[in-house]
Amino acid sequence: MTEKWDYLVPNERFEELIKNYCTDFTQLEREGRYGPITGREKEINDCILILLQKGRKNVCFLAPAGVGKTAAVVGLAQQIVAEKVPDYLKDARVIEVDLARMASGTASRAEFQDRFLPLCKGVAERYHNPNEPRIILFLDEIHQIMPNCEGSSYAGLSDTMKPYLTAGDLLMIGATTLDEFRMYVALDPAMDRRFQKVFLKIPNIEETYAIMKALRPGLEKHHRVSISDEQLMLIVHLTQEHMRKRNQPDKSIITADAAMAYHVMQHGINQEIDLDSIYYMVARETGLNAKAMHDEVLIREIDEQVAILEGRKKVNKSDQEEVAYNPNANLKDVEMDKEFQAELAAEKEAQTERVENSTHAVQNNQPQESTPAPAPTEQQSSGGA
Repeated sequence: MTEKWDYLVPNERFEELIKNYCTDFTQLEREGRYGPITGREKEINDCILILLQKGRKNVCFLAPAGVGKTAAVVGLAQQIVAEKVPDYLKDARVIEVDLARMASGTASRAEFQDRFLPLCKGVAERYHNPNEPRIILFLDEIHQIMPNCEGSSYAGLSDTMKPYLTAGDLLMIGATTLDEFRMYVALDPAMDRRFQKVFLKIPNIEETYAIMKALRPGLEKHHRVSISDEQLMLIVHLTQEHMRKRNQPDKSIITADAAMAYHVMQHGINQEIDLDSIYYMVARETGLNAKAMHDEVLIREIDEQVAILEGRKKVNKSDQEEVAYNPNANLKDVEMDKEFQAELAAEKEAQTERVENSTHAVQNNQPQESTPAPAPTEQQSSGGA
């Protein structure tokens, strides 16, 4: 006979709160709503490791905008649905709390709390039932719940959550930028120590290209046009070079999506996207001239780079000279570095001169060995004539 659990927040009310104010990532993944998440295996594994712990089992993803904090949480949901997680997280639900939707239509803080508190309470009391799946709450822009976040409609919500976080009844994932974490969350030591930080680095060109390849089937299915490996790499290079204020992989994904849509508008479906569509969208975002964007040298370099990455071409060992690592090698032509090197040389020369001067001073101040006085002459010893 199974134990009967009498919840203060009944199942009907709890599921209604989730339906009205949350997004169930695991359910959407079962419906095939997400593309594959790649390149974040380490961060997702770190997240799982933290969630398995008994204490401090709350995660905070830290990364600049567009790097993929929400994508990492979707990746966790995909791991759960694929049953690639330990038994503790088997059949777990990853639920994003949409605070904007929850605050919509409320006239007072009390009315907002009347929606948020039952959700927290419902998750907390189900945590202790071994027959219930784990529920992992995800809060994007988590810094907005801090009392010191001026202008936020949810400021002070952290005080409501602290008792549940302290008791260990919640599995929580937050996401924000490192700067905003330091400005708001880190100023409250009680909240800071309840979260373990997982940093997401900005992917480089090769890693962004791998992400784009994983997302390509979904883009091609939607637009009904194809895009080659070389064109994906071209988009990565162009966005990396000309969209400096935005981060990968977001800017490459958006540009590829828009370029394919533009090609469909101009030329229709069931064909490969052309380079002009790519140049047009990059130019549209940056204000550059699309006609001046084509570079044959870059095209050849991309063809070679893709051939190497896809294993169609091997790199000769002779092309990769093994030289000792010199941290200043890449700075030789920088004027600032030349001045810095000159200052270092002058300082070294001055230090050498000081050492030499001190050495001479020590040698000059050493007591000289006493020489015996000359023996008195016979005339001196007799008192003189």
